Amino acid sequence: MIERIAKLVNIKAAQIKAVIELFEEGATIPFIARYRKEATGSLDEVQIMQVFESWEQQKDILKRQDTILKAIEGQDKLTAELRKRIENCFDLTKLEDIYLPYKKKRVTRAEKARKKGLEGLAKILMSQRSDNPEGEAGRFVKGEVANIEEALQGARDIIAEWINEDERARNAVRFQFERYAKGTAKVVKSKKEEAVKYKDYFEFEKPLSRILPHQLLAIFRAEKEGFLRVNIEPDEEYVLRGLDRIYLKGKNKSEDEVADALTDAYKRLLKPSISTEFRNLAKAKADEHSIAIFAENLRQLLLAPPLGQKRVMAIDPGFATGCKVVCLTDTGDLKEHTVIYPTPPRNKTKEAADIVTRMVNKYNIEAIAVGNGTAGRETEAFVKGLKFNTKVDIFLVNESGASIYSASDIARKEFPDEDITVRGSVSIGRRLTDPLAELVKIDPKSIGVGQYQHDVDQKKLQTKLDVVVESCVNSVGVDLNTASEHLLTYVSGLGYSIARNIIAHRKANGSFNSRKELKEVPRLGAKAYEQAAGFLRVKNSKNPLDNTAVHPESYSLVQKMAKDLKCKVADLIASSEKRKQIQLENYTNEKVGLPTLKDIMKELEKPGRDPRPTRQTFSFALISTIEELSSGMKLPAVVTNITAFGAFVDIGIKENGLIHKSKMSHKFVDDPAKILKLGQELEVTVLEIDIQRKRIQLSLVD
Repeated sequence: MIERIAKLVNIKAAQIKAVIELFEEGATIPFIARYRKEATGSLDEVQIMQVFESWEQQKDILKRQDTILKAIEGQDKLTAELRKRIENCFDLTKLEDIYLPYKKKRVTRAEKARKKGLEGLAKILMSQRSDNPEGEAGRFVKGEVANIEEALQGARDIIAEWINEDERARNAVRFQFERYAKGTAKVVKSKKEEAVKYKDYFEFEKPLSRILPHQLLAIFRAEKEGFLRVNIEPDEEYVLRGLDRIYLKGKNKSEDEVADALTDAYKRLLKPSISTEFRNLAKAKADEHSIAIFAENLRQLLLAPPLGQKRVMAIDPGFATGCKVVCLTDTGDLKEHTVIYPTPPRNKTKEAADIVTRMVNKYNIEAIAVGNGTAGRETEAFVKGLKFNTKVDIFLVNESGASIYSASDIARKEFPDEDITVRGSVSIGRRLTDPLAELVKIDPKSIGVGQYQHDVDQKKLQTKLDVVVESCVNSVGVDLNTASEHLLTYVSGLGYSIARNIIAHRKANGSFNSRKELKEVPRLGAKAYEQAAGFLRVKNSKNPLDNTAVHPESYSLVQKMAKDLKCKVADLIASSEKRKQIQLENYTNEKVGLPTLKDIMKELEKPGRDPRPTRQTFSFALISTIEELSSGMKLPAVVTNITAFGAFVDIGIKENGLIHKSKMSHKFVDDPAKILKLGQELEVTVLEIDIQRKRIQLSLVD
């Protein structure tokens, strides 16, 4: 199994063995990648995930082998040769082909013909030695068989099923599908007007291998909605010609019967089955591509620059219902909330200005976060027009998913006495100070940075996104004394129940003074402590290593380094000169090598460092509507979403603009994510404006 995985993922067998052993011991991907580099040969999280997925797939194949063996054995048809074939087959498609003749079926046409005693006639015709099929069939006209044509039809049905279950036939058809299958889509005429958003696919035909993932997902969505009829198949004539070469050999009238059965086998049985197989394969590839884009976008969003611990006013804008205003402490606690009406239809601008100014002064507000939804631009302009006694930075914050959070159980637990509008405003403010800590509370699919995320395999999407969230949380590290219950659930080795117990322990006993105190938390055993401790930070611990990514299992090494230099660990952290005196080779042992020691030195250099850059202010151009745009205009912009075909950017108005990948560089761009990142600030040029369809085409190149 390990050798097979090694070939699949192109990683050495010894490394794979080490990863699998760690998984079996209960280690997580972040822990293995960070703290077991010597064992794995410094495999990164992506490679470890590949090993894990391949390991799970191989185990699934073994389970399927076992199920098939038991099923065939139960029919007393399992020969030694068949057992060997099954046990040596590690391709699920081929495995199902081997099993197909033994699979329990509903009552088929072939099965009905067998019950009428026509299998003997099918064998005679299949041998293609007789030039008188009618004469042969006459001998079978008895009992339930009324006439010669019924006998021949029954025999053809049996032959068709034989061909369908023959691996040679299935592989020959697959060969044609793999190389020559086309995907076609045609609009349902009665729904042409209703389906206008899928206009590009009304008369669509393209080799299946060349249909882009986002095109395929759009086509399948339109088909599901009843707007398109979709087919995936190669040229029928070529397929039948290939099957003829396998089965037709008699050059007589029996051959004609087999030819008819063969055509029926393809049209009625093989084509629907293999077409579905290739449709599913194509969909799986498109899903994988879309999920990868979504996952990378989510990673960038979660690792977006935080403003840090600041006193923040957050405003959830609105017109008729007003703007919901909250004031938060530097730890994100709610101090006060109210509603103002600075925009139409009420236009209580003076009253709103007085309220905002009073609250800014009262709570020494350092930054204001304005949601970018309805009335966001107008509210931002209103706030920017106010005069404050001290410097207050103003930010427009993406509020996608805030309404999902505000109505969630998590929000109700945090703010049981506040309504959803207050919770939503708090979420906007916290997104500014720490996007990661706030966004983990929201279902990633609701954040709105994907492409066809609701059309892909939801289980695979959820699994991938959970891995991304876990990776981001652990790469940044979590403050043990301020982290929410939900954030703690993503820490390596914890999960929901232990996270809840940590919060309960914190409430009952006050702040943690060291990582060691984690061991007092109920149900947090030795394995959970091993997996989690390195990713949790205790800022005011007596041991300065508790606020670093140095794992407790390596504390003794650092203490030895300090002892050898006749200083304290704190001195080692404070002095680069002392760190330069350390000869890492002197501290290696059977378990700890240079990779881990180099990581330790990086942590001592910048203890508790946040890998994310700090959030900076950004200003859009002084435009407010799409009507104010003109071709050739250059504008500041921020990337809000990246897809397979381009990137959507915010240019300071309600509508986002699109930079198609062909307009990102003078060179060919196959993947927009290689050029741009979420949140990246750009200068774009307006190419085209379609006011009716609310579409804006932009360019990065002149």
